[in-house]
Amino acid sequence: MLKNYLLVTIRSLRKNGTYSFINISGLAIGITCSLLILLWVFDEISFDKFHPKADRLYQVWINATFDGKINSWTSLPLPSYEALKTENSNIKSTAVTDWGGDHLFTVGEKRITKRAFYASEEFLEMFQFPLLKGDAASVLDDPTSIVITESMGKALFGDADPIDQIIRVDNKSDLKVTGVLKDVPKNSSFQFDGLLTWKLNEQTQDWVKRSKTNWGNNSFQIFMELNTPSNKALVERSIRYLLVRKDPSDYKRELFLHPMLQWRLHSNFENGKEAGGRIDFVKMFTMIAIFILVIACINFMNLSTARSERRAREVGIRKSVGSRRHELILQFMGESLFISTLAFGIALLMTELLLPVYNNLVDKKLFINYLSPEFWVFTVGLVFFTGIVSGSYPAFYLSSFQPVKVLKGKVQVGKNASTPRKVLVTLQFGFSILLIIGTIVIYQQIQHVKERSLGYDQENLIAVDYTAEIGKNFRSIKLELLQTGVVKAVTKSNSPITDIWSNNFLGWPGKPETQKVIFTTIATEYDYTKTMGIKVLEGRDFSEDFKSDTLGIMVNKAAMDLMQLKNPIGEKLDLWGRKRELIGIVDNVLMGSPFQPVKPMFIVLDPDWTGAVTIRLEKTKDLTASLKKVGDVFRKYSPAYPFEYEFADVEFAKKFSDINMTSRLASLFAVLAIIITGLGLFGLAAFTAEQRTKEIGIRKVMGASVPSLVGLISKDFSVLVIIAFILSSPIAWWLLNHFVLEQYKYRIEIAWWIFPITGLIALLFALAIVSTQALRAAHANPATSLRND
Repeated sequence: MLKNYLLVTIRSLRKNGTYSFINISGLAIGITCSLLILLWVFDEISFDKFHPKADRLYQVWINATFDGKINSWTSLPLPSYEALKTENSNIKSTAVTDWGGDHLFTVGEKRITKRAFYASEEFLEMFQFPLLKGDAASVLDDPTSIVITESMGKALFGDADPIDQIIRVDNKSDLKVTGVLKDVPKNSSFQFDGLLTWKLNEQTQDWVKRSKTNWGNNSFQIFMELNTPSNKALVERSIRYLLVRKDPSDYKRELFLHPMLQWRLHSNFENGKEAGGRIDFVKMFTMIAIFILVIACINFMNLSTARSERRAREVGIRKSVGSRRHELILQFMGESLFISTLAFGIALLMTELLLPVYNNLVDKKLFINYLSPEFWVFTVGLVFFTGIVSGSYPAFYLSSFQPVKVLKGKVQVGKNASTPRKVLVTLQFGFSILLIIGTIVIYQQIQHVKERSLGYDQENLIAVDYTAEIGKNFRSIKLELLQTGVVKAVTKSNSPITDIWSNNFLGWPGKPETQKVIFTTIATEYDYTKTMGIKVLEGRDFSEDFKSDTLGIMVNKAAMDLMQLKNPIGEKLDLWGRKRELIGIVDNVLMGSPFQPVKPMFIVLDPDWTGAVTIRLEKTKDLTASLKKVGDVFRKYSPAYPFEYEFADVEFAKKFSDINMTSRLASLFAVLAIIITGLGLFGLAAFTAEQRTKEIGIRKVMGASVPSLVGLISKDFSVLVIIAFILSSPIAWWLLNHFVLEQYKYRIEIAWWIFPITGLIALLFALAIVSTQALRAAHANPATSLRND
């Protein structure tokens, strides 16, 4: 029987080649899209799950209440690292790290810059990254130890064994390799090539040493391992007010635990509560994958029911010779599953061919793991889902025919299925219109933010990482750079212009005692506004002509809007227990998220607090030559370090990586959804034209023109597209406002014209497809279609 069903299926596919091609190609494209999307989704939800203790690991966060709301952040005082260990018996261990950064690693003549963390000795026992060599319990004990990854070992030592080899780090510390890690997986929240010991950090960094007893310096990442996950609530209650007990302050601070398995997808907090994060992208693309798959399945349903007249006699004969309805249902479901299996095989091939391009698009290294049992469970599930969803309605519909009526020709099959077909076509176009509107709105949101005033000039602005050698020779470096003729201005600051590395409280005259506001903090030296191209709205910048500027301060326009000082210049502001004179007001500078409002900011003169050197190059047609001259100066005074720099505009553009990816994927899958819809519409239009051949012939004999005949066939499809537009537009507006744009405070309002433009595009697309079949039918010779009558 199975052999018979298979032969019937193959014969049916060969007999109806065009419709079979549309069905299989539509399903294949739909499944390919779904596979590509779901590969990305599975990679996102797989983050950090490779850790054996992932369900017991947490990061300690702070909920700080000030300025009328609860603010959440990950930076804690260093003393809490040790203090937390004894707060509750359910706490197994704690670990501390810095934020991580690029370090210079030198072995002989080899010099490479790689990312590394300072981490306490418990780190590798808690986060069990696979150690190829070394003991996790001891590799970070000695301050002169270093742990490197396998690829970093090969880069520095080739095929030689790295263990006990010496690496010079940052041109000041000679460290012995005590452990080699397997390369860190891409789906890890920690990304590094080396681990430096926390003891070394305390020995070489004076500010870290001072922070060991400072409960007010929130600059360190603290992690915790619990004995069992069920103890989380109990531990949170015991540690909640640790900071208040150790350092009573005038604002409320509470500790809480953020589970490791939520770091990647649930990292946004609003008013002290988890408020999504990348999980929003995961949900959105999962829905798109489902939409596209359903659109492909709808094609199959529509074409199967539309062609029911050709299968009706077969059903009648089978029933008359004893076939029961459930057997016919099984046969038609089997055909559907065969087609979905064939389509899935083609989709796998297409996915493999497209993966290199797709990986560049999403900036990942995705692949299909054919050895994974989960993959084959997913494969069987997807094939059955596609086959059953697309084949269930045609199977039940075709098997319902009465043999006597069918064989006597008294049943007009296909007609009863026209209403469901219309509903399904409307649903297809509704999904497509929704995706088109979403693509347009996301693109507009990106452009809206990119056109936002930055408050500084990005052109020819580069940043160089600060080193001890640069610090010792900064005056000479600055002087020689200005003498090259290719540099307009030079300054240094605690962070580059494209990032915020410090925030602090500030007091001002008339500030309510209960009001606490976090200010972006910039520590710099002279020529900061000149180098960055920041406009001074009132007052002046720091100057060597005023020795008192060491106790001066500047603020931005957002700070002035907050403080509401009538005569601001000369006012005394409270910072770190000292009075500072307000000497200047600068324009708002967009340093943080481009999707958020600019926060209040202050600038102080503190040349010792430095993280980056910023250089304004003169305008030139030969940028390479200018950079070579700048590089020569840095290599002269800091020969141990390679000259590396970042352009401000390139670094700023990285802030759009997530939303750019969303826009590219949404555009791609919107186009593919329309293509799948177009394939189905082409098949349905061809069948409709074929079904109405005699009607068209009679109308043509009676004098009907070609345009009127085309309009006759196109009218029904046009109505369906218009209904789809009317239904999907309000849904698209609601979804975009509440699930996409809502997460951006600096956002657009959806323009009304997007909806009619999208509707018009969908309508013209449908008419273009339908008209090709309508024109062919309208130009056919009526004598041919009417000959038998």
